[in-house]
Amino acid sequence: MAKKQFKAESRRLLELMINSIYTNKDIFLRELISNASDALDKRYYISLTDPDQKVAKKDLTITITRLPDADTMIIEDTGIGMTAEELEKNLGTIARSGSREFREQLEKGTDKIDIIGQFGVGFYSAFMVARQVTVESRSIHEEVGHVWTSTGEDGYTIAECEKKTPGTRITLLLKADTEDEKYSEYLTEYKVRDLVKKYSDYVRYPVNMEVTKSVPDPTEEGKYIETQEMETLNSMIPLWKKQKSKITPEEYNEFYKTKFNDWEDPAKVLHYNVEGNLSYTALLFIPGRTPYNFYYSDFEPGIQLYSKGVFILDKAKDLIPEHYRFVTGLVDSDDLNLNISREMLQQDRQVRLLARSIDKKIHSALEDMLKDEREAYEKFFDNFGLNLKYGIYKDYGVHKDELQDLILFRSTNEGKYTTLKEYVERMKEEQKDIYYACGSSIEEIEKMPVMEKLHAKDYEVLYFLDERDEFVTGIMNAYDGHAFRSVNKGDLDLDSEDEKKAREEKAEANKFLLEDMGKALEGKVREVRISSRLVSDPVCIVSDENGPSIELEKYLANDPMNRNAIKATKILEINADHPIFAALQKKHEADPDSIREDAEILYDQALLIQGLPIEDPAEYARKITALLLKASE
Repeated sequence: MAKKQFKAESRRLLELMINSIYTNKDIFLRELISNASDALDKRYYISLTDPDQKVAKKDLTITITRLPDADTMIIEDTGIGMTAEELEKNLGTIARSGSREFREQLEKGTDKIDIIGQFGVGFYSAFMVARQVTVESRSIHEEVGHVWTSTGEDGYTIAECEKKTPGTRITLLLKADTEDEKYSEYLTEYKVRDLVKKYSDYVRYPVNMEVTKSVPDPTEEGKYIETQEMETLNSMIPLWKKQKSKITPEEYNEFYKTKFNDWEDPAKVLHYNVEGNLSYTALLFIPGRTPYNFYYSDFEPGIQLYSKGVFILDKAKDLIPEHYRFVTGLVDSDDLNLNISREMLQQDRQVRLLARSIDKKIHSALEDMLKDEREAYEKFFDNFGLNLKYGIYKDYGVHKDELQDLILFRSTNEGKYTTLKEYVERMKEEQKDIYYACGSSIEEIEKMPVMEKLHAKDYEVLYFLDERDEFVTGIMNAYDGHAFRSVNKGDLDLDSEDEKKAREEKAEANKFLLEDMGKALEGKVREVRISSRLVSDPVCIVSDENGPSIELEKYLANDPMNRNAIKATKILEINADHPIFAALQKKHEADPDSIREDAEILYDQALLIQGLPIEDPAEYARKITALLLKASE
């Protein structure tokens, strides 16, 4: 029997697991019982849909056997079992997705994180307490069994074995006790009973163990003798079937972490019953953190689907809209077809009704959370706000009306988060539009020349710190009748009528100066004009009202595939009240041709202020040096 080696990365991960200190070794039993329950779910479902695989529900069990004298614990189930190929696939490769992130977390050496549950390595938690793990399994589709054995250090073996019935038996040879760790404690009756009650009470199949009981001695009155009896340790009532008033927050949290492989409490629990044309019970969770692979292709959205208490599907993604893909949990309905499959989900009318109902419930819960738990909602938005934004511009804005009041932006209102509704409620009486500014940070945005004018007007400005924000508002176009307006695009229309008239007069009086500057920058800007948005700064670059924005150009410039695809139509605005403008007027009057180099310097300066690259930095530096030398003469 040849020994197989773990893949190099898997071997390193397992070494780290075995030798690292974890906050909670107790969860190894939770993980193994959870795996056993999943195997029983699968076998029961098959028994209801395949006449050749009939099995009585009473025969679906999990049994824990303690052998203290042999330092051994056995966890056995009568579930679906595994073939040799499945043993190889499921147990031979650790953390098939996210293994790099898993290794990085382990190598930090922290003792503050319960790593189990993060990266699909629940079975391997057994090596935290065992020096050898043996897995004997027989698939319901085979007549022979196979045994997988490993110490977790030097690979594993797989061989045929005799196993009379389908299912899986896991034998743990526990580590020897040390001064700091008492592994033998896991072989005591009270410890196992406590762990099962704490972590696995909700499991829908009996978790049985032989326990010691004192019973009256039939031969002598008043005397008791000890006897061994098989006892079911768990209540077997699924949590979602219990009355909400009798479930503690701790029970919800533990159920979520155990069932859905997380190590943090959920941010929100949605537990409700619906009665009517379609009756169902839902227990849904909004995670308290972003899953490590949430924005990667290997993340599988969806919720578990049960019919009449029977597990049907693990990831029923058609029950959750894409913009709420972060929600996990389960739904149990007596009105669904027991034989429903993934292929049938989209065609089944009842399932479509169920999906619409779940959608509304999630939306209502988020609205309530935003209204009543603002701090918690803002943390949720930090985790999943990007997905809500994606939902707005996906499918050409079909869901924008549903989602627009759930998105948040930071703004000049103390830099805090605000909803669009709150922004509109604070708008000045004369204000028509919703103003926004794009940048990588609040500090960068506040340095924009235009912000001085907006602050003076006391107009609130939304900080668009995510490059997708402009796509989102572009799809929305307006909110409550108010258009979205970039502070660096088109005419902001901030001036009074008298100010507009004065600006037009200055533009007419300096018509030839502006035209000559425009000619000097031909091919770079569409025009040079007197600015209505500048206060202290001499120049700025803005984009045409009807074309792509400068922010979009910058965003696409970072994509190698789109660097030359889209360019904003630029306009150079100059501050007619700045001393530099008077200097330009004087110079232009003396020598109109001399204005070219000054126009190029001001254009490059405006580009730098806007965070855009200049075409020739060396030439720009030469021109600045020449100016400094001239000024010193």
